[in-house]
Amino acid sequence: MNKVRIFAYAIALGSLVVSGFAQENATKTIAAATEEGTLTLVANGEDFVRQGFVSKDGWQISFDHLYVNIADAVAYSTEASFEPQKGDTKESIEYQNKANFNISEIPDLAAGEADAEPIVVAQANVPTGFYNALAWQLSPADPGSPIAGNTIALQGQATKDGETINFDLGFNQPAEYVCGEFVGEDRQGVVAADTPGKVEATFHFDHIFGDADTPPEDALNQDALGFQPLADLASNGTVQLNEADMALQLSEADYQTLTEAIAGLGHVGEGHCVVTDSQ
Repeated sequence: MNKVRIFAYAIALGSLVVSGFAQENATKTIAAATEEGTLTLVANGEDFVRQGFVSKDGWQISFDHLYVNIADAVAYSTEASFEPQKGDTKESIEYQNKANFNISEIPDLAAGEADAEPIVVAQANVPTGFYNALAWQLSPADPGSPIAGNTIALQGQATKDGETINFDLGFNQPAEYVCGEFVGEDRQGVVAADTPGKVEATFHFDHIFGDADTPPEDALNQDALGFQPLADLASNGTVQLNEADMALQLSEADYQTLTEAIAGLGHVGEGHCVVTDSQ
């Protein structure tokens, strides 16, 4: 074999080796890009709804049921940080991947023991990545559901100075929450092929009633209704009201306070969300 042929053969062999490496790397890249894992959406009413608490005006609140009708929940893995509090909107999200959750049941946030984990709402198989944005709606429940016509329903007891009042409160305030990254002790939203991730819709129900363990001058208590205005509407130890009842029977100022508190329920851990009326 002459030198020219040997040289040409070496070039051809080198090209095949380079081509082989390139094809192997491309295959690895495609495989990595298409890896999937599981992302779980959970709803959390925090310890307040499972363990009970004392309202800002001294009523011991405990819940039997606390339903929230979550709909159209979507988690996003964005190309950059997503901060709705700074003006980022759902329409402006530049996402790499997203997860649409198919929600079939209305979660009861009061279900389980006092130290129960947050309620699993739905799961989705998604491409691996960091899901750092979450949006969902509260929608009126369908007829035949436990809270037909309502977005939220609270059922339980309130006790103060030896008096116990049973309450059954139904709210119909459709809303959409657009949220960024979960804020809390653990980072959430990370999905790997061998490690599932979760995103959390968190509801701060102390925003409605306030919290006796928080200073009265704190914004939480200043903006909360408390329970006394509702207790004043009780009959025979029971207060059973829907949205229309509360609009008529509470003072205009109290109803406005309650409406704003309901709108501000949705969070991602301690992270705030932007809320809009979804009607």
